[in-house]
Amino acid sequence: MVSGRWIETGADLWKDRARSLQLRLRDQLRVAVDHHRRRPKMYDGYLSSTVERWLQRFSDFRRDTLPSSSTLYRKKVSKDIDPEADTVLTRMLQAVAVPVLGNVCHVFMHGLNRVQIYGAEKLHQVLENRMENKPLITVSNHVAAMDDPLVIAALLPPSVILDAQNLRWTLCATDRCFRNSVTSAFFKHVKVLPVSRGDGIYQKGMDMAISKLNRGGWVHIFPEGSRSRDGGKTMGSIKRGIGRVGDMSEIFGCLNRLILDADNLPIVIPFVHTGMQGIMPVGAKLPRIGKTVTVLVGDPIDFDDLLAAGEKDNMPRGKLYDAVSTRIGDRLQKLKAQVDRLAVQEALQSQDYHDHVAERAAGIVQHD
Repeated sequence: MVSGRWIETGADLWKDRARSLQLRLRDQLRVAVDHHRRRPKMYDGYLSSTVERWLQRFSDFRRDTLPSSSTLYRKKVSKDIDPEADTVLTRMLQAVAVPVLGNVCHVFMHGLNRVQIYGAEKLHQVLENRMENKPLITVSNHVAAMDDPLVIAALLPPSVILDAQNLRWTLCATDRCFRNSVTSAFFKHVKVLPVSRGDGIYQKGMDMAISKLNRGGWVHIFPEGSRSRDGGKTMGSIKRGIGRVGDMSEIFGCLNRLILDADNLPIVIPFVHTGMQGIMPVGAKLPRIGKTVTVLVGDPIDFDDLLAAGEKDNMPRGKLYDAVSTRIGDRLQKLKAQVDRLAVQEALQSQDYHDHVAERAAGIVQHD
């Protein structure tokens, strides 16, 4: 009996000791686990700060040494950047498609509508007399979806339109003119270059346009970028074109780059027009007939003084872009005011003519 009690007491003692050891081990393990959990936090904080420092250094290096998306710089472009456009097949198709489209548009404008042009000889003289490697840029306001090719074709005599090799190149958004293989093939063979919304002024489409200029070609561009929102009553602002952009107004604003990055300074001829809103109103699917369009061609815009001042004063390229944009914008605004006055005078003269004809007709009827 005594031995049994002793055994029970010894068992209880060992249980207590085991329980005490278990508690101590648990406490030790908890401390170890807590300590282990705290250490990575210290390590992670150190690692994060180190990574952040290196990322900041890389960002500073990129900003200071590489041209960023908002940095303007001169990018040289080869004449042979688009070898596909120089294939025999492409040239043959352009030699057919461009004159056919151009002459159809010319007949449509002069035969089914009335076009009054002032100063057309200024453009014709440049087309006929410019040197072989002298590039040409034409700029105009943008009123309707078919300003190009309708207005361009109206400005040129049919004999010039037949020379596809020396006719204009122009630019169009990929999501508008190059949606599928059919439209892409068509616009490619009527000398339209693709530009992508959001790819900025140093994208491939702009490089291709500059390569055409470097070969002495002719590029037409709308400095406003998008069509007028009030039917051509006013002109939008001229964009300098900078950085990565999301709308076509900035992409087409890189007219400045076409002028300043070409190997030879281009001849820049402005013209403005009014009346295209009647031929191709907003939302119209097909052009209308029986309308009157007035076009005014201005003198070439000179940039020699700006370039000389830029070199002399080491002018930042952004300021040079702004100066070019301002000069083009001011000239187009002046021409716009003049063409509007001319259109009003034509309308009054036309009304007077019709009134005179009506009076003569009435007099003849009364005499009879």
